[in-house]
Amino acid sequence: MFTGIRIVFLGGDARQLEVIRKCVEMDATVSAAGFDKWETPSPEVNMIQLSAGLLSSADVLVLPTVGCDEEGNINAVFSSDRLQLLDEHIAALPPDCTVYAGVAKSYLRNLCARHSIKLVELLNRDDVAIYNSIPTAEGALVMAIQNTDFTIHGSSSMVLGMGRTGFTMAKVLQGLGASVKIGVRRQEHYARAEEMGWKPFMTGELLLHVPEADLIFNTVPGMIITAQVLSRLQKHCVIIDLASAPGGCDFRYAEKHGLKALLAPGLPGIVAPKSAGMIMANALVQSISDETLRTADNK
Repeated sequence: MFTGIRIVFLGGDARQLEVIRKCVEMDATVSAAGFDKWETPSPEVNMIQLSAGLLSSADVLVLPTVGCDEEGNINAVFSSDRLQLLDEHIAALPPDCTVYAGVAKSYLRNLCARHSIKLVELLNRDDVAIYNSIPTAEGALVMAIQNTDFTIHGSSSMVLGMGRTGFTMAKVLQGLGASVKIGVRRQEHYARAEEMGWKPFMTGELLLHVPEADLIFNTVPGMIITAQVLSRLQKHCVIIDLASAPGGCDFRYAEKHGLKALLAPGLPGIVAPKSAGMIMANALVQSISDETLRTADNK
């Protein structure tokens, strides 16, 4: 239980509602800014405005999955007001407060480092990334179905990258009867892909393999689907880029040449906000519990 722990939430989307509910369930003292349009707020949540005074007594500060941008602007779907995290806000936090976000940009990292505040990026946890890959793959399938006139079954589907999302994506495509090719950069991934029944190739040989693709699902964050690669695609091929913005595809070239390339970051929060929210909630609860035990052991 989180009795006596003061948790402050700043903004977020539908996922954050699940995280808030979980913290209330754990008996934390919860305050939230950026939720004035929440239609059915929990009566146990103290709805407030962002201020340095609000943060001065926080044990935990929880930001949205994509913390804030490089100007400190926080995504707040349930508010009409601008929510901006400033230096004065982080400066007001107690020294033993922990800041949580899904991922953090350099602005947030620098703020926390400047004031010696611990920052935890939950999406860096393997368990969270693996669970999140499931709604990501499901959302990518929805996009593929909506943007093609052929079935995934029997298609030549290519996955670039064999990280946690790439692995799940390839497995789901295989389950639907696609012929799955997967671009990898490591020999152990090549071996695992063969063992899974996929057709692996090294990403350095991408140009040789793309002419056969009907669908390409990219998870590589660097520029991998270049103009040269795009020039070798079949016209009906659809690219769904699952890498973090700005993605790994030359979208300008694709648009200019009539190729369908779609950037699709943040799919868990779009296609399955309740499930994605519970994933983040469970990870947050586990992390706070671990931190509380570490603090108790050090006393």
